[in-house]
Amino acid sequence: MPILNPNVTRLSAPPIPSVFAWGRAYDGSRGPMIDLSQAVPGYPAHPDMLRLLGQFAASPAYTGYGPIEGETVLRTAYAAHVSEIYGGEIKAGNIHITSGCNQAFAATAMAVAGPGETVLMSNPYYFNHETTFQMMGVRPRLVNCPAESGFLPDLADIAAAITHDVRALALVSPNNPTGAIYPEPLLEAIYDLCRERGIWLILDETYRDFLPDGMTRPHGLFARPGWQDTLVGLYSFSKSFCIPGHRLGAITAGEAVITEVAKVMDNLQICAPRSAQAAVAEALPMLADWREDNRREIGRRSDVLKATLGQGPWQIGAVGAYFAFVRHPFDSKSSAEVAERLAKESGILTLPGAYFGKGLDGYLRFAFANCDSETIALLGERLPVA
Repeated sequence: MPILNPNVTRLSAPPIPSVFAWGRAYDGSRGPMIDLSQAVPGYPAHPDMLRLLGQFAASPAYTGYGPIEGETVLRTAYAAHVSEIYGGEIKAGNIHITSGCNQAFAATAMAVAGPGETVLMSNPYYFNHETTFQMMGVRPRLVNCPAESGFLPDLADIAAAITHDVRALALVSPNNPTGAIYPEPLLEAIYDLCRERGIWLILDETYRDFLPDGMTRPHGLFARPGWQDTLVGLYSFSKSFCIPGHRLGAITAGEAVITEVAKVMDNLQICAPRSAQAAVAEALPMLADWREDNRREIGRRSDVLKATLGQGPWQIGAVGAYFAFVRHPFDSKSSAEVAERLAKESGILTLPGAYFGKGLDGYLRFAFANCDSETIALLGERLPVA
């Protein structure tokens, strides 16, 4: 048999199917399965969103190839949306639409780093980011984000990790897997450091629509003069619009970056799904109030989770947006062993902390946005203490 690419073969299999396999062994004795494994909205798309998707999917105007960078109508609408959020002046030329945020990350990674070069990541990290770099032959270098700091990085640690071969720093806020929200002053300091050291800051903000009450914006970096020379922002329409199956994401960057990303995208997919782009362009302003109601609902679910776990043996290390990073009480067990037991015996699907980096076997990721408040409250009686 011919040799396969070792950069791919050395990777572990996708983790979500293995967790679902544990769940299939559950006998139902504790009640219906509580699925905290995957970051999906636990409520359906708005009827107008579904209507628009059907309307544009049935149109012959969207059956052919479209612009590589995305439909002009969505790039324009999203640029205005981003400008409003961050207080900057973003143009359609700063936007590239992709097939989901994972593709946005992969295309950005290919545009900024090559084989043998290094990109910094936080530890914990989102596993698809790490495997993307591994497949590319790019070396990921981890900056530790300790539990005692709320899983936030220290600026001095980032500075110490930036060597001559580093091309970018990739961060996620609100964070996957921990839920930690990077404070605006910290993001400003990290941006300044990246600008000073001449590396890209890739900021994945897939979950920015679910900030807690009182946070009016994630940061003001897109209002900084010359942001195009340092910052690349990533986003997903999946969570806010409840359409993960339609695969739409976005890159916000300087036009020079967009030009390079288009070269990558022409070899990956040519264009993102066109009818979904047209639908989201109309839904973006139309469903603003509905999206705000959902933000509040996710906040309520977060509050229920915090109240349910309380001061018990299962301790929340960080929580925000869609996720909580929860310390389990079984010090002698690996996170995979604990997650498997929860799935098979308690009917609770979670992801092991070890899937997200080094030294994290004491934690599980709870993707609580997938469940309503009543279901989350059931965790108090299902989580084992011994």
